[in-house]
Amino acid sequence: MADPKGFLKVTERELAPRRPVPVRIMDWKEVYEPGDKAVLRRQAGRCMDCGIPFCHKGCPLGNLIPEWNDLLWRGEGRDAIERLHATNNFPEFTGRLCPAPCESACVLGINQPAVTIKQVEVGIIDQAFSNGWVEPEPPGRLTGKTVAVVGSGPAGLAAAQQLTRAGHTVAVYERDDRIGGLLRYGIPDFKMEKRHIEMRLRQMQDEGTRFRAGVEIGVDISWNDLRARYDAVVVATGSTVPRDLAIPGRDHAGIHFAMEYLIESNRVVAGDAVPHQISAEGKHVIVIGGGDTGADCIGTAHRQGALSVTNLAIGIQPPTARTEHQPWPMAPTLFEISSAHEEGGERMYLASTVEFLSNDAGEVRALRVAETEYVDGRRVPKSGTEREIPADLVLIALGFTGPEQNELADQLGARFTNRGNVERDGDYQTTAPGVFVAGDAGRGQSLIVWAIAEGRAAAARVDAYLMGSTELPFPVHPTDIAIGLQPA
Repeated sequence: MADPKGFLKVTERELAPRRPVPVRIMDWKEVYEPGDKAVLRRQAGRCMDCGIPFCHKGCPLGNLIPEWNDLLWRGEGRDAIERLHATNNFPEFTGRLCPAPCESACVLGINQPAVTIKQVEVGIIDQAFSNGWVEPEPPGRLTGKTVAVVGSGPAGLAAAQQLTRAGHTVAVYERDDRIGGLLRYGIPDFKMEKRHIEMRLRQMQDEGTRFRAGVEIGVDISWNDLRARYDAVVVATGSTVPRDLAIPGRDHAGIHFAMEYLIESNRVVAGDAVPHQISAEGKHVIVIGGGDTGADCIGTAHRQGALSVTNLAIGIQPPTARTEHQPWPMAPTLFEISSAHEEGGERMYLASTVEFLSNDAGEVRALRVAETEYVDGRRVPKSGTEREIPADLVLIALGFTGPEQNELADQLGARFTNRGNVERDGDYQTTAPGVFVAGDAGRGQSLIVWAIAEGRAAAARVDAYLMGSTELPFPVHPTDIAIGLQPA
């Protein structure tokens, strides 16, 4: 246990301060100030090292949270990163981007603010990179087996790193011009600067993982050709088909999916020239959708100089505290103020978009919205409550419906679930022998921590498929146990 009286002496959460709003919206750097070592140590010392650490259950990776809390509190940073890396390949990503379901499950959260697990996690990995403790771990021997990983988001990268360390020759294919998937082009730099991706990719390259950017499987190389070249294939293409809003006026100019907008912005921040970039500069912007992607659009619009930003959500505003139907240790749905919301704009709940209105040039000029009412469990616009909201740029951030299916179905004969995800068995294997699927492509749109967990779990099953058995670890979670996986 870190400090036996830590949770009694320090009863409040202390988080890293965010840079002042007027300063941070002038650049694309991360919004948080560097963590204070004394604050991190105090917060780690609040961990009670519970007999039953519910934070393990809250984390899909099964992170050994009490152990690395204790090690950080004792000043043993190198041991702390070893325990963190034992279950999590990329804590620099999860520590910045994960919504931290582990904190919702923290036992201290029953009657005190939970331990700042996410902040401690990112503090450990940042210290490790600064001190040169994140070193390559190449395999001691090569197996002679080859694996292609298609997709370089967190699931694909996790699977690739695990399989490389098991001794297989792994190539990661990415259709974009840079490796990283949505980590690269879907996440704004103010949430995670891309230098963190580059540092991790250098480690993976030194371990032996090969990267092939700018190659689209199914187009540049057929899926069947890929299967013929490699002993196994891992599909980690993510859930990339956006959910649309099919209402009158949808085809007006100035209405875009959120990811179109974010990808172009990230390219410009990276130094690329993007002709006719979708920009919020000098515009009244409306973001439809109240999730993380919507918040990313809000923060991006602020930095581009939007005249106004309005965020519409069709449902009710979540409560600020747990309700009876979401008791501890469940991860509750709560009203949250992200850094982007803190920077300005208006948030509207119970707002149903009825129609997009245009000017004579066919460009969007306003949204007709109505109050949402619930009829037989359905959310519908309430008659007589319609009004117009000015809009020059509309961003649809309503999530994703699944992976792109055409080439997978036509070339591999892959089957899909009724939710649109790639069908797979309890070993993460698709209906095509030797082809496995991990992350959002098989699970559906989910959290980054689940993507890494699935990448690790799928890698263990690929290793067993190739070698007859595996020593690779993977997250032990009720979902895995239910489909027949056991601890390695």
